[in-house]
Amino acid sequence: MFSQLRRRQLVALLALAACAPAFSQDPRASEAQYVAREWLKLTDAGDAQAAWQAAGKKFQAAMTPEQWSQALAAQRSPFGALIQRTLNATDFRSNFPNQPPGEYALLQFRTTFANRSVVIESISLERESDGRWRVVGYALR
Repeated sequence: MFSQLRRRQLVALLALAACAPAFSQDPRASEAQYVAREWLKLTDAGDAQAAWQAAGKKFQAAMTPEQWSQALAAQRSPFGALIQRTLNATDFRSNFPNQPPGEYALLQFRTTFANRSVVIESISLERESDGRWRVVGYALR
């Protein structure tokens, strides 16, 4: 009797564990995370021009490609090559400081570079009028 109850509990736990990712993952998360990671690949390669072109309208309006290139070099060059990047959090908001209401995502990565052990990279994305997520902000701490 006890072993039959244990088996049922085990089967129930395994079934619940198999379903957990479906319940916990916001459907927007995988798309926003993909966009952020692809954009970060451009910055990792030092391709400021391509990163600027792939960014959102607000990002592009805030600075020229040349200004972004200088800012990226100043921020990232001292850290050296990327060693590892791990997603810490993905948060969705309809309001973002100093921005009109919209659909925003804030992703934080715990990143290790050759010359800096732990950096928190924050990537802000906005779903633009065409329905696509685009980077509108990038910060290192």
